[in-house]
Amino acid sequence: MDELILQIDVRCHDAVDVDGHSKKIVMVPFDGDVGGRYFTGKVIGSGVDTQTFPKDDDGAFIEGKGSLSARYMLEGKDYTGTSCRIFIENNVNGSGWIPSIVTDSKALAEWEGAKLRSTVEPVEGVGGGVTVKIYKCN
Repeated sequence: MDELILQIDVRCHDAVDVDGHSKKIVMVPFDGDVGGRYFTGKVIGSGVDTQTFPKDDDGAFIEGKGSLSARYMLEGKDYTGTSCRIFIENNVNGSGWIPSIVTDSKALAEWEGAKLRSTVEPVEGVGGGVTVKIYKCN
């Protein structure tokens, strides 16, 4: 069974976009709080979810060809009580959300090479919020 290693409660802010000739790009800035058995903290600065929607030669959106990518930095404490930072890049591919992690925590260093997966779920009753859960695959 895959192990839940991080839960990020994301608060989305107003999106910005550009509707270009070959594609539309939407960027959604966000912040949030992080909890879990191994790390607690928050999103620092502003994370961003970037959505890309390609168009055909007539300017119509190409169904099923969009891409999603979120990048953000976390700051907090690992399970040893040591202050640390974690960078996450979370991309969608054909099999779902695939995150990668870079951290300065010695205790969490194995996450950098681990096979990971994540889920993204809307938060009920909260406009513009999602919960991201990152799992270490076994």
